[in-house]
Amino acid sequence: MPRALILNPNTSSSVTTMLVEHVTAMLGVQDKLAWQVLGVTASFGAEYIASETAYAIAAHAALDAFAQTAPGSGDVVLIGCFGDPGLEALREISPVPVIGLAEAAMKEAAEFGRFAIVTGGPRWAPILRRRAQAAGLAAQLARSYILKESGAELAADREAAIGLLATACEEAMEVSHPDAIILGGAALAGIGDLLADHLGLPVIDSVSAAARAMQKAVANPTASIGPDGVDYHGLSPALAQRLRKTG
Repeated sequence: MPRALILNPNTSSSVTTMLVEHVTAMLGVQDKLAWQVLGVTASFGAEYIASETAYAIAAHAALDAFAQTAPGSGDVVLIGCFGDPGLEALREISPVPVIGLAEAAMKEAAEFGRFAIVTGGPRWAPILRRRAQAAGLAAQLARSYILKESGAELAADREAAIGLLATACEEAMEVSHPDAIILGGAALAGIGDLLADHLGLPVIDSVSAAARAMQKAVANPTASIGPDGVDYHGLSPALAQRLRKTG
């Protein structure tokens, strides 16, 4: 039975629950194998990441959440935040593949050609540009369309969110003419599938894309990058111990 470990760098346990439910459903539909899905919520940081400051703290929180889990808790790890805080760092210390919501969605969308991103939270645009560049897909990112509402606000009123997101997707189509649109955000899981028929082009749900990437990663596991030889101070005992095992 493959095991998936979902790390939520937000401190919202409701987002963790939603991620576990959606990923479990996606894996059940797409894979004949039964999956065990475990969700872990960050113990510190922002309730919902919406700024560079929160994003930086979330990277540490993701590492710490990973360290708090028992070794061998997952055959693949998912960072449950669109923007993937801590992705590269976790890939250094994790003995199993690590998937990011944004990277997985961008790679899938890029298979169609140019893509636009629609998400919530006005400070996300530069973070997503950097993520596209890190994934080698900056040239295929047409533009990010960022709603003023945060992901948390959109999730609080799902029906209203669907209308707002549909309008933003229509604007993206009219202005940027993308070949696909990414609907980004852990709290927006499932909405992309609702909009695809209405818009008439591929709408990539970042959580669904990550679930598909997890299936591929389990079939092609990778090892950690290895030790960095650095002495760390002031970390939680669990993270300090995990880094000692790595380095």
